[in-house]
Amino acid sequence: MNPRLDQLHPYPFQRLATLLADAKPPAALPHISLAMGEPKHPAPQLVKDALCANLAGLSGYPATQGTPALRQACADWAERRYGAKLDPAGEVLPVNGSREALFSLTQCLIDAGGAAKPVVVSPNPFYQIYEGAALLAGAELHYLNCEATNRFQPDWDGVPADVWRRAQLVIVCSPGNPTGAVMDLAAWDQLFALSDRYGFVIASDECYSEIYFDAPPLGGLSAARALGRSLERLVMLTSLSKRSNVPGMRSGFVAGDAAVLKQFLLYRTYHGSAMSLTVQAASVAAWNDEAHVESNRAAYAAKFAAVLPLLQPVLEVEMPEAGFYLWARVPDGDDVAFARALFEQRHVTVLPGSYLARDAHGANPGRGYVRIALVAGQAECVAAAQRIVEFIQTQRAATPA
Repeated sequence: MNPRLDQLHPYPFQRLATLLADAKPPAALPHISLAMGEPKHPAPQLVKDALCANLAGLSGYPATQGTPALRQACADWAERRYGAKLDPAGEVLPVNGSREALFSLTQCLIDAGGAAKPVVVSPNPFYQIYEGAALLAGAELHYLNCEATNRFQPDWDGVPADVWRRAQLVIVCSPGNPTGAVMDLAAWDQLFALSDRYGFVIASDECYSEIYFDAPPLGGLSAARALGRSLERLVMLTSLSKRSNVPGMRSGFVAGDAAVLKQFLLYRTYHGSAMSLTVQAASVAAWNDEAHVESNRAAYAAKFAAVLPLLQPVLEVEMPEAGFYLWARVPDGDDVAFARALFEQRHVTVLPGSYLARDAHGANPGRGYVRIALVAGQAECVAAAQRIVEFIQTQRAATPA
């Protein structure tokens, strides 16, 4: 077996299942899960119609590069959204969701054959695919703690020069999972300058970009355009899962540096990751429509408006810049104990923040927080928030003064 498999950590939800395995929640309360970031809103009818209308596509082998129609739809959307004019033939590549692409892109990019061990720079907390992909590619991780004191943003100045010299890939997640923080143009400018100096590729994970509450979040493509840059050493990854409530379709695309995407296409040709023609046709329909995205965004905004006023009197939690998570600091700082007791006493599941992060630079930046995913319907989210309030009030009443 590949010995690098031994370096992989248990997935956060595996750890959560272990934590709650012997817990006995009140049977009278129906379970409400706010732990997993799985969209629960209905899939758009236009996507379902397109799937049904294109079932003949199941009879054919799809090309790894995708159909011209899909690449054009992705390029058109990127131009409308980011003002970036992409070449659909060389700067756009359909992928089976951003998770698959993040993993395979890392395998394609990392060269572990040199004298110095390559480094992947990752935010901390983070989506665990970043870590697993880096370890299995033979790289080591350099974690950048994203804490409240720095607006939950990576501190590029805090990376030592010897790390930058070995860095081959820097992963950005903006809007961030779990914090919802968005990188500003100054931070992008700094990161681009570092890429120019040290030669690493930037992979910008933007799967939460379309769930926002004010202005559309800045992305890597729009940052490059605003700074008058080319797309050299930049790859943006996005997905329909959150934007269009179709996580089961496994559909997204990557865009950016044509030289990187050419090699990535070669890798994917051998990797066997072509998207079904039926799913491609439905994806064209999704990327070409914004009405369902606006309705989806409004539904999330309504949930935040209903839930935050309930939680803020008892939890330290703020409105995120984007995304569908609340990143809440728990009262006593023990996120694991909080999550277990909440499940046992109120039958609500949230994810301990420390499960989403690693001990780095003397701290685990997820410790003391829980991630609350507002993915269920509004009534369920409100009911869960009310139970969290009752749970905290009961805990406080039981604590000696």
